[in-house]
Parts: sequence; C-alpha cells; structure tokens
Amino acid sequence: MTLQLHLHQTIRGNSISASLRQVFTQSDSCTTNQLAVELWIERFLNHLNARLLDGLNSAPTEARLWQTLADELGQVLVGEVIAIALPVDAEQFEVQHLAGSMMQLNPSICTARHATELEVGNTFTLAELRQLRQTEWQNAWELCGRKTTYGWLVTASSPISTTPIDAALIQLRDQCVSRAITQTVQVIRHGKKTETLIEKCQTLAATNRELAQTSKLKSEFLANTSHEIRTPLSSILGFTHLLREQGYTPSNLRHQEYLKIILSSGQHLLALINDILDLSKIEADQLTLQQESIDVIEVCKLALKLVQEKASDKGLSLKLVVTPDVSIVVADPLRLKQMLFNLLSNALKFTDRGSVGLEVKAVEDFIEFTVWDTGTGISPEQQQILFRPYTQLQNATPGEGTGLGLALTQKLAELHGGWVRLESEPDCGSRFTIALPRTAPVSPALTSTELCLSPQSPNSSTPPLSNSSRLNPTRSNHILLVEDNAHNARLVITYLCKLGYEVTWSKNSEEMWQSLKQSVPAVILMDIHLPDVNGLTLTQQLRSRKRYRSIPVIVQTAMAMKGDREKCLAAGAADYVSKPIDLTALAQTVAKYSQKR
Repeated sequence: MTLQLHLHQTIRGNSISASLRQVFTQSDSCTTNQLAVELWIERFLNHLNARLLDGLNSAPTEARLWQTLADELGQVLVGEVIAIALPVDAEQFEVQHLAGSMMQLNPSICTARHATELEVGNTFTLAELRQLRQTEWQNAWELCGRKTTYGWLVTASSPISTTPIDAALIQLRDQCVSRAITQTVQVIRHGKKTETLIEKCQTLAATNRELAQTSKLKSEFLANTSHEIRTPLSSILGFTHLLREQGYTPSNLRHQEYLKIILSSGQHLLALINDILDLSKIEADQLTLQQESIDVIEVCKLALKLVQEKASDKGLSLKLVVTPDVSIVVADPLRLKQMLFNLLSNALKFTDRGSVGLEVKAVEDFIEFTVWDTGTGISPEQQQILFRPYTQLQNATPGEGTGLGLALTQKLAELHGGWVRLESEPDCGSRFTIALPRTAPVSPALTSTELCLSPQSPNSSTPPLSNSSRLNPTRSNHILLVEDNAHNARLVITYLCKLGYEVTWSKNSEEMWQSLKQSVPAVILMDIHLPDVNGLTLTQQLRSRKRYRSIPVIVQTAMAMKGDREKCLAAGAADYVSKPIDLTALAQTVAKYSQKR
C-alpha cells in the first residue's frame, strides 16, 4: 500500500491509530510514515482552528466550543469515544459533552464506553481522572490554560490487539489530542476576553446613554428652576420699584396690595427653594425623618386650617372624615403636614365649585390619607407625567405652584415606607391617597434623634424688655450682631430694636473683637459666611477664651443640608437659625438665651 493511499484513508476519516498501525507494519520507513502523519495532524489542527473560529464568531459560548473539540476529535480518533467532563466542584467532574465512534454499532467500542462510564451526566473524581491519565494508552487529559482548569477530556477505546504498541504511535496520538486541547483553550480564552470587552462596551454605551439623559435632565432642571425663581423674583423687584418711585404711603390701598404681592412672592420663592432642597436631600439620602406618634385628627385639622383661607376665597367647603379605628400613626409630623398641605393646595387650585375633603381610614397595616375634590380631574396622559419634578397640569394658573409638590409628596411617602395613589377622570374630580405604615420601619434613618434643620419656635413667648441707652454687659437686652450683609443686618437691627434690644453691628471679625473689648453682650448673633474669618471659626475662638466662653452664640446661616446644624453645635454654638430668618422665631430664640444672662 502506498503512502498516498495511507494519507488518503486518514483524511477520509480513518483513525490515526489504525492508519499509523498500518503504516508502521507495512512500510520499512517508519520515519517517512511518522512525518506523513505529523503533516496530517497539522492539517487537522488547521481545520479544527477554522471550526473553532467559526463557532467563536457566530456564538462565542464556551459550551459550543467544547462540543466542537469533542466532535472533531471523535472524527479523527476512529475507534474511540470522546467526552468532555466539566467541574461540579473541586473534586467532581460531570460528563457534559460526548462525541465520536459511539455512534457506530461496534460492540467492542460500546463495551469500552460502558466500562469507562462515558455517559452524559456521569461523574468522575479527580483521583479517577488522574489515574486514567497515567495509563500507557492515555485516556484523560486536563483541559487547562495558564492559571485555569476548565475540566477534563476523557476517551474510551476498543481493546487493542496483543501486538505491542509502538511508542511513536502513542506519542503522535498524545500530540494530536494535546495540541487540539491547547488550541481550543486559547480560543475559549480569546472568547472570554471578547465577551468581557463586549460587556464593557455595552456597559459604557448604557452609561453614556444615562449621562446624556442626566445632562438633558440637568439642563431642563436649570431651565425650569431659573423660570420658577425669576417669576416671583420679578414680582418682588417690580413692585418694590413701584413703591420706591411712587413713595410708600401706609394708607394707600394700592400700596398695601403691592406689599401683599411682594410678601406672597417671597413666600413662594422660599417654598420653591425649600422644595428643591428637600428633593436634593432625598436624592442624596440626607433627609432624616423624625418619627413619632401623631394624633391623626389633630394633624388633619392643622393641614385643613392652613388652606382654610384659600378655600373661603373660592367659596369651597372643606370636609374631614376620620374613621373611628384610626387615632395614631407613627410618622414625621412636619413631613406628614407637608404632604397633606401639598395635596390640599392642589385640590383647591383645580376646583372652582363644590368641595374638597380629607378622608382617613385604616387598610390592613397602613393608614390611608385621601384628599378628594370635585374639580376638573386629570386625563390619563397627564397622570403619566404628573409626579415628575416641575410638571404642572395644562390648565394650571401660570406662576401658581412650583411643580415640585407632588414629586416631593411621593418621595416623602416612599421614605416613610408607603406610597401615593392617584384616581381621577376628566371633569369627575380627583382622589390622591397617601398610604403610610401604622408603625415606623426599624432603621437608623427613621429612628434618628437628629433635629430638623428648619427653625423650631419654642412655646414660650417673648417677655417684655425695657430700653436702655447704655451698653451694660450684665443686661439682657444687649445683642452683638456679626453680619457682613448690610441689608440683612438692617432687617435684624430694625426688628430687634423694636422689641427693646440694643444691637451692636460688626461687619467682620476685626470689628467683632473691637466691640467685645468695649462691652460683653448677652447674646452674639453670628453669621457663618463672613469676608475674613468663617463664623464657625470665630465661634471656636470665642469658646477658647475664658472671658467670652459663657456668651451664647446663635449661628445664622443659609446652610440647610444634613449635618449643618451639628457642625454649628460642634463648633460651640448654643443654637442655630436658618436663613431666610423667621423673625418671630429669631425673637423667641434670642429671648431664650438672653434671659439666661
């Protein structure tokens, strides 16, 4: 038989071992036959590589590539069954891919297959696989890369004749299998890297889309915020200008109306800023709820009282119904009142006749607060966008409302562990329901004793104070104001002087220290943002000096984020008031600490 015929038979699919056996037994030149088989192995490996790359390009899955290896070796190692066993754990490997001569009805091959237990689902121990690897006619190869063991390749072959096996034949068979494994592992590693890169590209693409959306939302936020702030600010500046040009006359009804508009616009502007801050705190996970047991009827009456004037102006009646089984709910009283106020205000805004009501009932473990109205109702399209920040209904009065109330209400309800539900039809009114748990969830954020940053007014009223023309460090009516803004300083001085206090104004730290050399005040009102030295630093310096250590320092600042109050108290401040300053609360706070002197 010629060498060409041997190679032709091999290429047609006869086993390498059988072909080699014939070559070595029928030819005098073993070297020539070995060279021919080595050339064929290279051809086979090229063919295998092409198959693997096709699989990698079409579906880069590891399972598919292992099956390709088993199928191709099964075609060239005729007389052998090829199996791929993948790890179940560190010591167990399960047969998951099977191919080769098992498809032929050869009793000897079937016997070998069953003897080796090559069935999908069968398992081998690591010790058994290592034993198969040590046999002269090797029946197991480890599927491993540089640092990773993927599994094992296991073979089962029909009994070999009693003719001694040539060492060259064993070597060529091992070379064929080993190189095929190495080639497959390299493709799988390449596939894993490709999959990782694809995932990273997909992640980056998703991130880019999110960044683009965030940028769009940011632009919309800035545009909406600018519009919402400029609207009341225009009224404030415009009517102030008119008063300055016309000359203010207290008895002039038109001037009184101007002042009313200025005050209303200022309050609207403050509400907008507070809503923006609240939303920002919630998004940054910095809003702390002050959970406590609340009398449901009392908080509902208070919320209705806040909107009573507006209801009366529109000729609308307000109704309250609380079922007998509801008395107490655990929630943040300030935030619950805020949510109810937002819903009641919206109900009154879109109701021209009829009534607005508040119903409270218990549903399983939740208390449901439902605000209903007989107003215009809301279309399904509008309902889809209603809880987005700055979104207002198409029939909303321009300049009325911030477009943040519903978004903030929803987030506050969720922060309590509840939700908000809307039921509405056009021309049939609306029902907004806030559902809150009867009891508070146990979490650090909800059980914190941190005080709210909004200024809280003590129950005590301002006692009558007498005037004095001399500065006396022992008198309770001497206040030192450290404030760099002239307008704010004038406001505080005017108000406190009308209450009987004597106020010394210092614009910076240098003037403060000079004033303290002349007399020691009963209370120091300290602004944080000063032109030379930070107000908190000045407070610390005052606490470090024995002479001034006992003077109460009340910090006034526009800071309103979580932890700001604690920073002020940690610096040595006795109390904290936020800007814009509630003058009544300021008077009560000053009276509280000045009386201690």
